[in-house]
Amino acid sequence: MDIEEDVFVDAKGLRCPEPLMLVRNKMMDMSSGQVVKVEATDPSTSWDFRNFCKFLSHEMLADVETDEIYTYWIRKG
Repeated sequence: MDIEEDVFVDAKGLRCPEPLMLVRNKMMDMSSGQVVKVEATDPSTSWDFRNFCKFLSHEMLADVETDEIYTYWIRKG
């Protein structure tokens, strides 16, 4: 994916709810419009991050799963 991120969060090896909490905390310091890229290994992130975006008005730009790594690009609303 050729989406340029402003912030990278490595949540590999963490279990729910840790990946979501890491991203939430990082996004509190980000400006609207900035993009965070997240890499995680917990399958629950596939619905956690979608719901997170929906309820907090962030935009899921892309999500990719390869070799048991879930990667997300989220633009802060």
